[in-house]
Amino acid sequence: MTVVLIFNTKEEITIYPEEIGRKVKEARLNMSLTQQELADKCSLTKSHISKIENGQASPALATLSKIAKELNAPLSWFLESSNQNKLSIVKSAKRTVKVGNEEIGYTYEALAKRSHFSKIEPVIVTVLPEAELVEPFTHAEDEFIYVLSGSIHLYYDGELHSLEQGDSAYFEGTIPHIFLSTGNNEAKVLTMYIQVDAL
Repeated sequence: MTVVLIFNTKEEITIYPEEIGRKVKEARLNMSLTQQELADKCSLTKSHISKIENGQASPALATLSKIAKELNAPLSWFLESSNQNKLSIVKSAKRTVKVGNEEIGYTYEALAKRSHFSKIEPVIVTVLPEAELVEPFTHAEDEFIYVLSGSIHLYYDGELHSLEQGDSAYFEGTIPHIFLSTGNNEAKVLTMYIQVDAL
């Protein structure tokens, strides 16, 4: 899968899975971890880590967040081009940044190109009807969500919360959580990952 980032009408930057994989490998080696050690820390298989690093698999955002946490790197660093700008403009009509697919039940669109040291990562998550209730996720960042369209069920710390268009929630990402669409229609959720400890 090719990831294309468009920041203005004159600049188009293409990010390939290989680039995400290269950054995962770079950060892993910087911490002197083997693929098996990183896999164990993230509750993944060595094969999965290998496929990500080789650009053969595009990790779900929750998976990439776990990897970023264990590698002490901001999640945004893995999703951005190596070029860095002080101003990031993403035109809605040309926003084509996507991570994820129908098989995992979610797609993700980055709303800003941030620097390696960014403390906030805004993303639009499209929750597809195919998304299934699996083991809830955890990550280091706090998370803010705002339902742009549709409705979702937020499972947080074992409790169910129903959110409709216009509703929002803010919670600690270290507590197990997951959200799913409530019916046969997709839902769009503005999600912001916030590194509170670093603010």
